[in-house]
Amino acid sequence: MSRSIEIVEVGPRDGLQNEKTVISTEDKIELINRLEAAGSRRLETVSFVHPGRVPQMADAEAVMAGLALNPDVTRIGLVLNVRGWDRAVETGVDQANVSIAASDGFALKNAGLTVAQQVEMLGEIVGRSHNMGGAPGSGPAVTAIISTVWGCPFDGEVSDDQVAAVVRDVAALGVQEIGLADTIGVGDPWAVRRKIEVAKKAAPDATLRLHFHDTRNTAMANIFAGVEAGIDVIDASVGGIGGCPFAPGATGNVATEDVVYMLGRAGFETGYDLDALIETARWIGERIGRSRPSALSRAGGWPKT
Repeated sequence: MSRSIEIVEVGPRDGLQNEKTVISTEDKIELINRLEAAGSRRLETVSFVHPGRVPQMADAEAVMAGLALNPDVTRIGLVLNVRGWDRAVETGVDQANVSIAASDGFALKNAGLTVAQQVEMLGEIVGRSHNMGGAPGSGPAVTAIISTVWGCPFDGEVSDDQVAAVVRDVAALGVQEIGLADTIGVGDPWAVRRKIEVAKKAAPDATLRLHFHDTRNTAMANIFAGVEAGIDVIDASVGGIGGCPFAPGATGNVATEDVVYMLGRAGFETGYDLDALIETARWIGERIGRSRPSALSRAGGWPKT
């Protein structure tokens, strides 16, 4: 099999933001450096949110300033509003990943805006991006990720029509990559295929990206369903660490090393060094007080090297 799957590493942001143990700026920089050395070519490094709401991400500017320039790597900053976009521009991230929701309950809890207001806010950010000229080096590229696609902790089930409407609105703004996120880990492989079909019809020219939490032990099956449905971009977090502080019960992300192992065994190309990833998962596990947090960090790869 010669098909490549891009795994976007989200451990430094989505992985650390919900951890109780405070991680130093130096350790965050070390984590990013280790991940890039292990083969990560696109990774979510920081989040530009109010430090009072997500204290773990309060040092976003310091983290970005401490990273050496690497033209082979795309570093992403999560953005919730226009103020976050302004901070992202100032720090020089390569991409700004704007988070919106498919459900009003989560949109209001996470950002204090309705879904419609979040789409309007995204449109303002896209407009600001265009005003910067849109040329390489003129500012971050804009991507979007839609939370609660498979279920909302406040509103319950999220319909296909809700997802289609948000995806269509985002695509109409000219956003080229749209992420679909299972924020609380309630998706199943059949629902994953259905929502992907809905999103493809709503945004036929956009690249779709998938983001799964393993709250109910379905993330790997959901990734399989997504790959079978033609998706080539998957989010994952080293060690499976992380979660969302504004979504009750949203536990860890799917582990990068577990995904790399599964895809590699099947013959897909990911560009990652599995042994280096496993070592990095063990390293960050020790830093947050959960030694060997993922399946591969406990069992190792196969065949043994």
